[in-house]
Amino acid sequence: MEVKVTLRNPLDKTDYLDYYIVPNDTQLAQDWLVALKELLQNKNLLEKNFCLLGFPKTARTLDYLCTQLNRHVETINHFNFHAHGLDEYIIEDWYHPNVVRFGNEYPIERTTNSDAVHDNIIKLGLHPKHEILNKLHNHFEVLQGTVSGLSEYYRVADYKTKYAIRQLNNICHEIENLILSQRKDQVQPEWVRPSQITTFLHAKRYDLTDEHRQGFLTNGYDRKFGHVYMHWTQIGKTLFEVFNDEGAPDLDEVTCEAITHLQYYSGEFDVEWGRDVVRNKDCPWHDKAQLLFENWLLKNGLDPRDTKLSLGYLPIGKVDLQRSFGTESMIEIHSQLHNYLDIFKIEVDGISNTFDYVWSDNNYEQREIDMMRPGYDFSSRG
Repeated sequence: MEVKVTLRNPLDKTDYLDYYIVPNDTQLAQDWLVALKELLQNKNLLEKNFCLLGFPKTARTLDYLCTQLNRHVETINHFNFHAHGLDEYIIEDWYHPNVVRFGNEYPIERTTNSDAVHDNIIKLGLHPKHEILNKLHNHFEVLQGTVSGLSEYYRVADYKTKYAIRQLNNICHEIENLILSQRKDQVQPEWVRPSQITTFLHAKRYDLTDEHRQGFLTNGYDRKFGHVYMHWTQIGKTLFEVFNDEGAPDLDEVTCEAITHLQYYSGEFDVEWGRDVVRNKDCPWHDKAQLLFENWLLKNGLDPRDTKLSLGYLPIGKVDLQRSFGTESMIEIHSQLHNYLDIFKIEVDGISNTFDYVWSDNNYEQREIDMMRPGYDFSSRG
């Protein structure tokens, strides 16, 4: 059994490209296929503006993303939370490419040494301003809450404001991915890391089993070009994100409360379109980071081999590159993919769903809001 994905050119709706996913021979992969078929059969829709990230050439430019972000911030700032017994929530930041990214006044150096690229990343121009983006993501976490406890702000918000809150998260990640991809495209093109994040609206989730979790031990944080991984279905920071983004702090009660270990799987999936990042291969910076991370876990009394901690990515399949693109060359495949940054159709075992809408449509946002109303209504009931 295979999964056929049809991509479409968002600027030419008659131009298509197909690729094929071959699932792994594991229980998680088989359970994922069942969940994916259910999503397709039930006509669950994709959240299109969060599907294809990290491609340096895209019509969704940094100017466009910042403009959209400011519009959603304005929607949130104008909602009357006080009328619902809550304090007003005002986001005072305004977003512009120069606000979220260091510009060309910082030196940009081209190198062929992958270790040097990753060690010097903060010293180079066209790098994301993590403090600004972390603050933005924190606004999202406060306004929406977690998977186990939605925020009161989110519960009382109207449809348009709920949608705007969700976009804080989506656009934050898209901005970071775009900045990094465009910087790497100048510094070292072979290390551009695009990906496909296939998330459905109202996707049903299922409990991960101990057998499913074995993938954390066999795969860890390795990522391979053309391989497919289970999508992370929860809100909240992981242990590795706390280690990497917050300077490896000592874990206290407050920090631990913000950490969520993966509990669920769904029919959603991610496709890695970047170069392999694998331990004990040709990524010394990856080896170094993983060793430091494991030592940090041990220092904080955590076992790096505890599968309940959800340390890594769960592999579920890989793309048949030769059949799909006529080549296994990453650079050649990237040159094909950047013209087709819209998922049009997904099919598996005779079951399919077509997603004939795209972010460039005039009615796209209202259409997404209309599609998400059942979930919005459910969240408002408390």
